[in-house]
Amino acid sequence: MNSPQTSEMASPDIDELMSLLNRLLENVATVVLGKPEVIKLAVVALLAEGHVLIEDVPGVGKTLLARALAASIDCSFRRVQFTPDLLPSDIIGSSVYNAASGEFVFKPGPIFANVILADEINRTTPRTQSALLEAMSDTQVSVEGKTYTLEPPFIVLATQNPYEFEGTYVLPESQLDRFMIRLRMGYPVRSEERRVLSTHRSGEPVETLRPVLMAEDVLHLQRAVRNVRVDDAIAEYLLDIVHATRKGEDLHVGVSTRGALTLYRAAQSLAFVSGRGYVVPDDVKFLAVPVLAHRVVGKSFLQAGEFGAAEAIIRDLVDRLRVPS
Repeated sequence: MNSPQTSEMASPDIDELMSLLNRLLENVATVVLGKPEVIKLAVVALLAEGHVLIEDVPGVGKTLLARALAASIDCSFRRVQFTPDLLPSDIIGSSVYNAASGEFVFKPGPIFANVILADEINRTTPRTQSALLEAMSDTQVSVEGKTYTLEPPFIVLATQNPYEFEGTYVLPESQLDRFMIRLRMGYPVRSEERRVLSTHRSGEPVETLRPVLMAEDVLHLQRAVRNVRVDDAIAEYLLDIVHATRKGEDLHVGVSTRGALTLYRAAQSLAFVSGRGYVVPDDVKFLAVPVLAHRVVGKSFLQAGEFGAAEAIIRDLVDRLRVPS
């Protein structure tokens, strides 16, 4: 494996950080073709220390996006195929008896990795789904009274098919709330799909992808994101959107304080990914749907749990609010 290019300095300056960021974006884009916005949102979540839920029909690149992101960073990666018979211990780990020592020894599960692909997360039971809650919110897991810390960086990229309901379990609001961003891949345009056919003639391009960042580089980028400036007027605009969801006539449940904080951090990350050291209103506006739509519940039966309806409601709320100058 080729060694990824990294800075020799303990704390890279802003130019070096932007160079690292651009290498990451460009590397993922070599295999995830024609999806710059989707790639950007996934990287935004990574740098904001969040998680991503990718929804769409099978075969449009959900798993490919997760694999490409993991392959671009020199860190540990685990893929967990969620099935109805999967147990929480299959994800977190369990204690096994060591005959030589006569003691029980904890054997870590796949959750002890930097990048986790939770494939078809809605195909396992709520009990197993909930095993991810503590890890996603606190970057730690508790097993038999002991707490184990997960090594940073840590991101869960989960996939699900929203159009197939047989043998699936709908993710509860508490689980959805742990995801920073919910997005759709969408079908590629014809020209990009033609490129996909060409690039896959000799195999999977993601298999040849090499890391361009170390895990340490990601931590530097995450720290830089936290220093992105958010003006008071932008913070007030963000809260205007959040409070509008709580008063919306079409919504039964609005965005929580955790949702507001998540939007704040995502906006900082998007500003940084866009090459700025400050957040602008368009950052908040652009992220409102992917960050907030899965955190609200519509009042009507057709809107409850329907992502498309929630998207439309959030978009309408944002369009009606005054944008700060």
